[in-house]
Amino acid sequence: MVKQGLRERGKARRSEAVIRAAFELFAEQGYDATTVAEIAERAEVSPRTVAMYFRSKQDIAMSKFSEGADRLTEAMRERSPDERAVDVLGRWLLAEHESGDDEMVELERRMFVANPELAALRTARMDAAIRESTRVVAEDLGVAPETVGPRMVAVAATAIIIELFTGIQESDLEQAAVVALRLIEAAIESLPRDAG
Repeated sequence: MVKQGLRERGKARRSEAVIRAAFELFAEQGYDATTVAEIAERAEVSPRTVAMYFRSKQDIAMSKFSEGADRLTEAMRERSPDERAVDVLGRWLLAEHESGDDEMVELERRMFVANPELAALRTARMDAAIRESTRVVAEDLGVAPETVGPRMVAVAATAIIIELFTGIQESDLEQAAVVALRLIEAAIESLPRDAG
């Protein structure tokens, strides 16, 4: 049991080293110009080790963002009946901020700024979170999920989340999150509710 714990920690350290090396290289020389061999060399692992952890460069580039999107999707799915969508989002934002490695967050931000072509991938990775958020907002309003308003709010919230994590400096993040939640709450409040 102890050996497995050590093995798992070793895997986690190697995976984190690969991600950090890739983010640095993608920010410095660009996503397309960076090879898996260069990532492996910087991470001080073999290219085979990189391939064991990640199927592609794209998976490395999106790894942290995808993990956060998955946590948001799960938070929306598991919300308590008395929690509004905006409350779940606020709780998730706080947890992401508190658990984040500030240096890694900044590296990721620099990587996305330097590689605009990765922006479309970020949006695509938010698809499950958008669907789940649409369902939760619709429930909050007592309307059908296919009603246009809940999806519009979910898509807008996704754009705001992306901006928070990749367009806002770390020092401004807390204030920006407060503003973001107010905007999202105002958008939800502006939507029609089920009169029944």
